[in-house]
Amino acid sequence: MTTIDELKRRFTDADFLSFTEIAPGFISIQVTTPFSKCTVALQGAHVTSWQPQGQKPVIWLSSQAKFAPGKSIRGGVPLCWPWFGQHATEAGYPGHGFARTIPWTLLDARRLPDGRVRLEFKPEMSDAALAQWPHASIVRYNVTVGQELVVALVTRNSGSVPFQLGQALHTYFAVGDIGQTSIAGLAGCTYIDRLAGDKRKKQKGAVTFNGETDRVYLGTAGCCGIIDPVLKRTILITSTGSRSTVVWNPGAAKAAQMGDFGKNGENKMVCVETANAADDVITLAPGETHRMTAQYRIIKS
Repeated sequence: MTTIDELKRRFTDADFLSFTEIAPGFISIQVTTPFSKCTVALQGAHVTSWQPQGQKPVIWLSSQAKFAPGKSIRGGVPLCWPWFGQHATEAGYPGHGFARTIPWTLLDARRLPDGRVRLEFKPEMSDAALAQWPHASIVRYNVTVGQELVVALVTRNSGSVPFQLGQALHTYFAVGDIGQTSIAGLAGCTYIDRLAGDKRKKQKGAVTFNGETDRVYLGTAGCCGIIDPVLKRTILITSTGSRSTVVWNPGAAKAAQMGDFGKNGENKMVCVETANAADDVITLAPGETHRMTAQYRIIKS
């Protein structure tokens, strides 16, 4: 497992990085640019914060988030890979895959000519992960920090047989009040309503919230926006390599049962996930590479 001393030795000239052990065995990377600041945990290559200069945080992290090896973090940008939701055949495998709970290695960190900073990570595949994913593959994750936050999950099939890939950037966005928040850009899309027995429905107008919401919008592409009148901003989400958009908020009752949302935490967040899920899983042929990206930026009202 990577240590802070090792990271400091490898990136001694990277004055835009700092490293903190926020809990035993749990290392966080702090990135500072002229445009914004960002933190990324080595476990899961998990972005836990992003805040443009002069603005409120864009990424939501629970006040009760737990930082422990092998445990998922409540908030930030969890990586769901190599399947989304429950495994198709193995009920005992972890929901949303194992990528968010295993260590990742920081391969590279560099300042780009325009002042942005780009990090590159690769997963440290444990024996348990290899047993659950017996497919030859190469995975990389890039985080680029600037006026926008850009995250890219890249998967290459390095074997001789095709495999199916489900994935999501399970991003928790900070909002002023979920009851006043809406999402534009999904009108007319068919979605799977997970709270109505996976019934398929069609979205009419903007997505609004009145309690628990759990939907997989199919055949989506391009961009959508989180309209937040309380914080007076729109979070614009632009994606590539993604066919699905997942919208989730647990509502008060479920959040209370989950135990790590903090008091009224569900009122201050919404997940809008760039994904390939349900009907939209990817079949990756031998030698083929798939790249899924999401760009987040703020438009002030």
